[in-house]
Amino acid sequence: MADTDKPLLIKRYASRRLYNTETSDYVTLEDIAGFIRAGREVQIVDLKSGDDLTRQYLLQIVAEHESKGENVLPIAVLTDLVRSYTTNVHSVVPQFLAASFEMLREGQSKMMGNLGVLPNPMAAMPGFDLMRKQQEAFMKTMMSGVPGWSGSGPEPDKEDATSAEDLAQIKKQLAELQKKLSKL
Repeated sequence: MADTDKPLLIKRYASRRLYNTETSDYVTLEDIAGFIRAGREVQIVDLKSGDDLTRQYLLQIVAEHESKGENVLPIAVLTDLVRSYTTNVHSVVPQFLAASFEMLREGQSKMMGNLGVLPNPMAAMPGFDLMRKQQEAFMKTMMSGVPGWSGSGPEPDKEDATSAEDLAQIKKQLAELQKKLSKL
């Protein structure tokens, strides 16, 4: 039985073929994407040099999906990513992206598990309510184009609903942050 806690090791041969060390067979990029969708971490290494090629192959998978019309990344985000490589802001981008996707994962878990009815021990943390509202606005924006997701679910409490004023405030804060980042 495979140890799913460890990354699935994929070796790239000189012929550029990818070899799954757990099942002892060759795999494609689509197979690797399937492993990742199933929740499995992967590590792709060059057999000869031992170099970690995971990032390169993951970017290739994203590029192939984007080129097939499965657009997830808006042009503005791609443009900002390219800009981040040529400015001093590139040191902030990885942390921002990681935090954003972590927030997305947490939001999806909350939505899927209906955890909103359980008491949250972090609710006592200063600023938690504002952070929660920002996460809700982010989730609403991110999930708005997802087929089958209407944004409806259990009826939220009136105090939990993100109002237009809250959304405007979040947009204002984001604009201010973008201005500060562009000055760097």
